[in-house]
Amino acid sequence: MEVVGPRFGPDVWKPAQAGLIPQRSVPGARYPVFAARLPALLRAIGGDLVYASKPRPTSFGLGLLKRLVARRPLLLDIDDWELGFFYRSGAWGRLGRSLNLANPNGLPWTWLMERLVPLASGLTVASRFLEARFGGTLLPHVRDTELWAPGRFDAAAGRAALGAGNRRIVMFLGTARAYKGVEDLVAAVRLLGRADVVLALVGAGRRWAQGSEVIATDPIPFDDVPRYLAAADVVAVPQRATSDTVGQVPAKIFDALALARPVVSTRVSMIPEVLDGCGLVVPPGDPPALAAAIGRLLDDPALARELGARGRVRCEALYSFAAARARLFPLVERVAAAGRP
Repeated sequence: MEVVGPRFGPDVWKPAQAGLIPQRSVPGARYPVFAARLPALLRAIGGDLVYASKPRPTSFGLGLLKRLVARRPLLLDIDDWELGFFYRSGAWGRLGRSLNLANPNGLPWTWLMERLVPLASGLTVASRFLEARFGGTLLPHVRDTELWAPGRFDAAAGRAALGAGNRRIVMFLGTARAYKGVEDLVAAVRLLGRADVVLALVGAGRRWAQGSEVIATDPIPFDDVPRYLAAADVVAVPQRATSDTVGQVPAKIFDALALARPVVSTRVSMIPEVLDGCGLVVPPGDPPALAAAIGRLLDDPALARELGARGRVRCEALYSFAAARARLFPLVERVAAAGRP
């Protein structure tokens, strides 16, 4: 397996830079320059099967072209509702974005790719919303539960890397975007008003470091996530209810489940289903409710351990590599067989 595609920026996305999967890229650009780079991108796409990530021209669009010129079978994975990211801006913002024809991944081209989803040879989707909208095989985010196992990572080392001292750690992992509710989480931790608690925003960027109660780090490689996550007393995933999140299930929930960390999240998309019996779920956009749930886990270590243990069992059963293989490999075989000359 290898990852191929256009690179918009000076380097590969930092969390993926240290991975073991080979990556090849062609510098990205806006139209019409991007069109001139299509031949180089198509030459870079090899393999017996193409698996496009997201229904966007720079992935699914390239896959459709490769299938046309080289008869490669084409799978498509949809893990977000891409149009939802454009629709949050309202009617006038949507109108402005619809006129941006120079951006290869802009609204008009993304809208077109969504209309072309039925042309994929096979389809995987990451949430119930996406399954209802597009069909396909439901394949939520999964983790390597053999590698990401409780006890393999030193919590003390993670605490030292964060500089948390003896304080309890409430952790958020990932990029801090508005729809992820980081502002709600900061407000919730402040509502707790506890000197023995610190909020660690891992990967959010140091600009988020605000006062003594918040620690923030720059983006980290994906392989380093469990080293920090092992130090968390509570993992918070405070998704807001927006068009961005209606089809999304945050991958960081599965990180926490794999490492048996207790999770507090919100009633958005299929998060309640994923955390059924193994996490606390509160209304979105409600810092007091979020603070109460976090405080409950901090004050009841036995409950936190129980929920973490249940989460690990659920992750092994439903959200592990083994569970993914059982759904994905038969689909790959069918698509590959149907696509052979």
